[in-house]
Amino acid sequence: MFAVIAGGDATGTHLASLLLAQEHEVRLVEHRRGVLAHIHRTLPTEVIVEGHALDTRVLEAAGVANAQVLAACMEGDAQNLALCYLARERFHVARTIACVNDPGNAWLFDVKFHVDVSLNQADILASLIEQEMSLGDMMTLAKLRRGRFSLVGEKIPEGARAVGIAIKDLPLPKNSVIAAIIRHGEILIPRGPLRFEARDEVLAIVDAEGADELAALFGRPVTTP
Repeated sequence: MFAVIAGGDATGTHLASLLLAQEHEVRLVEHRRGVLAHIHRTLPTEVIVEGHALDTRVLEAAGVANAQVLAACMEGDAQNLALCYLARERFHVARTIACVNDPGNAWLFDVKFHVDVSLNQADILASLIEQEMSLGDMMTLAKLRRGRFSLVGEKIPEGARAVGIAIKDLPLPKNSVIAAIIRHGEILIPRGPLRFEARDEVLAIVDAEGADELAALFGRPVTTP
């Protein structure tokens, strides 16, 4: 994958480092002298393109027309919006991602400005808090299919509804599947007759609607006063 990143602050520089470590091709565009001095000590020289990301000549020098993804990580929301619009309209970049600096501007980051994915830290944190509160001890390990599905894991406690029930008899949510069961350090293939035991570690894939149901099956039993 070839990605162009605009903005050399902490987010943009760290993103570039991660993508390079995964052996993707990256160009980071930055114009501020103080920031450039820092990123030249952090990233390979050939990755850095000096100039303003809203200058079409600079974008051409970065090879944006050949990029599969553009990530707008600049310090101003107006700049990030303008860059996503320019990248799609002028250079036909297939995917654009933009950081939201001011949560109050989040509503602007949509198809009008050709923003495919917006990263609003306030919304992300709120979603994570809500999810963790609702899932109890179940942990979200990874997001799949743009966040529609999650890979989750939980160690089944004593008294959980699933204990002693075979996989084929467990009322799993509609859009869910048991991916693996770890018992006494060994991975068990989740076949229908296999019964869950307390202290089993369960890995499952589930959508947002079914996560609460899954947590109720594998979580701590609810006690009434």
